[in-house]
Amino acid sequence: MSQERNTEEQIIAAAKKIFSTKGLAGARMQDIADEAGINKAMLHYYYRSKEKLFEIVFTEALDKLMDRMSNVINANLPLPDKIREIVKNYIEGLTENPQLPLFVLNELQQQPELLVKQFKTKPNFPNIQQFLMEIAVAGEKGIIKKISPLQLMLNILSMCVFPFAAKPLLKGVTGIDEVQFKLLIEERKQFVADFILAAITP
Repeated sequence: MSQERNTEEQIIAAAKKIFSTKGLAGARMQDIADEAGINKAMLHYYYRSKEKLFEIVFTEALDKLMDRMSNVINANLPLPDKIREIVKNYIEGLTENPQLPLFVLNELQQQPELLVKQFKTKPNFPNIQQFLMEIAVAGEKGIIKKISPLQLMLNILSMCVFPFAAKPLLKGVTGIDEVQFKLLIEERKQFVADFILAAITP
């Protein structure tokens, strides 16, 4: 039994690595088998398709990201500090799992109702309403400019997500390489937070 568990763990670890570098479309079951140090027949014994493996890997990644975001949103921090932490943790979570935005977008295209249901029924789903209320209250108190809480949240999320979702286009159009892309993403932790806070500071 422990041998089976070890093999499954090897496969999942290998799948994470292959999907993170090649994405769903570019990954092959043979790549994952080679990375895990097993033959392809054994891989198919445990997991019938790369799509199923992809779902397992990125459901786990999504859970971890939700944990991070829930912890930040629930933290007792002034709103500006909370925004900085949200940006930092969101970008770090996506850096660890850069294929996650494409996975979510694909699932939204294929089965939106199911994905929304999965999100909302997860016990670690971030308390979005709490965050929106904090924004509204801060606006009323003059801590920040009065702004639509939903628009502000969308600005934060989209500014963090877009570079990951558009990575191939971004690299192709600008000519930056992988090292430069990683540096760009690292810079965005502060840049996005500074940009958002400059926009809402009274």
